[in-house]
Amino acid sequence: MNYYLGLDIGSSSIKAALVEVETGKSLGVVQEPKEEMGMFAAKNGWAEQKPNDWWQHICNAITALKTQYNISRTQIKGIGISYQMHGLVVVDKNGEPLRKSIIWCDSRAVEIGNKAFNAIGNDTCASNLLNSPANFTASKLKWVKENEPDIYNKIHKFMLPGDYVAYKFSNTINTTISGLSEGIFWNFKEDNVADFLLEHYGIDQALVPDIVETFGVQSTVDAKGEAESGIAAGTPILYRAGDQPNNALTLNVFNPGEVAATGGTSGVVYAVTNSLSAKESSRVNNFAHVNYQKGADPRIGKLLCINGAGIQYRWLLNNLAVSSYEEMNNLASEIPVGSDGVCLIPFGNGAERMLNNKEIGTRIVNVNLNNHHKGHMCRAALEGIAFSFVYGMEIMTSDGIKPSVMRAGNDNLFRSEIFANTVATLIEQEIEIYNTTGAIGAARAANLHKGDFEAFGKAIMDNDHVMTFMPFKDKQQYLNAYNNWKKELELILNK
Repeated sequence: MNYYLGLDIGSSSIKAALVEVETGKSLGVVQEPKEEMGMFAAKNGWAEQKPNDWWQHICNAITALKTQYNISRTQIKGIGISYQMHGLVVVDKNGEPLRKSIIWCDSRAVEIGNKAFNAIGNDTCASNLLNSPANFTASKLKWVKENEPDIYNKIHKFMLPGDYVAYKFSNTINTTISGLSEGIFWNFKEDNVADFLLEHYGIDQALVPDIVETFGVQSTVDAKGEAESGIAAGTPILYRAGDQPNNALTLNVFNPGEVAATGGTSGVVYAVTNSLSAKESSRVNNFAHVNYQKGADPRIGKLLCINGAGIQYRWLLNNLAVSSYEEMNNLASEIPVGSDGVCLIPFGNGAERMLNNKEIGTRIVNVNLNNHHKGHMCRAALEGIAFSFVYGMEIMTSDGIKPSVMRAGNDNLFRSEIFANTVATLIEQEIEIYNTTGAIGAARAANLHKGDFEAFGKAIMDNDHVMTFMPFKDKQQYLNAYNNWKKELELILNK
């Protein structure tokens, strides 16, 4: 039996998966390290990791997979890589990292990006970059140039985290259009590297890696890569993408109208469109999706993040007199739609980009101390988080998204019928639930070098589909509850 290896390089752990080449069926997934990876934070708001730590954990994960499933190196026929987005790795001419990676949640470059947005012009950024430079990779590179000139002057190439991992396998430095777009290095209007942003930042274009296709032979494992990883020399790297585009791919989301959602500690809605509209670029990010191709009908992934999602429900679990999420869900199911008027605004996890970076906190309103109890709190929390997803979808719709289906992983919030039914009913679309992970998706994507997207989708349906939530035909009570929630939110936002 032959297999593809999928790697998902997160900021907390590395996950590695094997899938059968012929069927796409998952053999198994391992995680390294077993405990969460640490971050270096020399100052408040900074977050860094050592790129070679990722590589060490990847090598350990590959060893664990091969041992656990008795797989030889020659049975692995290709590699797919998913990685934490927006990180910056800079290397010298020998390919050695010059400093720790500045990762996605590091906020040191916010002011640099804001100044560039205003200096270049909001319209120019929106129409060419589809985003503000904000705190993305390009702005982080500018920070290095301004604050660490000795390091900057030694840079041979900058890379995104997945590019560096591919380099460690192959001794070949390259990147993808999708990757460059997530770093805000891509000009969608010109369909080329964003020279005007590089010039504004004073960044030499020679630092940009060569560009390869997202699907196809990007490079091959060399002798050193084999010695360190245990993957046979000559094995091709066939796919690479950031974690959110990869999550969408994992859920078979490629075409306009298809929406991928995750409901973990924070929530993400990632919708595909062929529109280059960026009128909501201050609230929604726009990236080249994995199947974006130069000169073709564009495939843009619109990414909306909701910080106040599962963390709100976890806070209730920790602070109510309840023992489990199951108990909370059962209590909530005894309460009618609308939670008898109790309304919970779940934005207590920092500033919300979709609310124009306002930090409004969590609000619980309309509680009657004689009539309401913890069941109402549980229902109001699930509804409030669901309403925040619907509110986000309204922003996306105003920016050109026409949703036809939502697909989500079988985890966290989407295991709650109340949550999933509320979202499905209000957006009037089915929500398909799949039991899969980013590492499995990256492994399967290695097969897309053949270009058979239909077979790829069939493997997901055959192996992973759990259930589908259908929107309720009678949505009025859900609409009333949502409008009540939105009225409370707007009272806060308009203060």
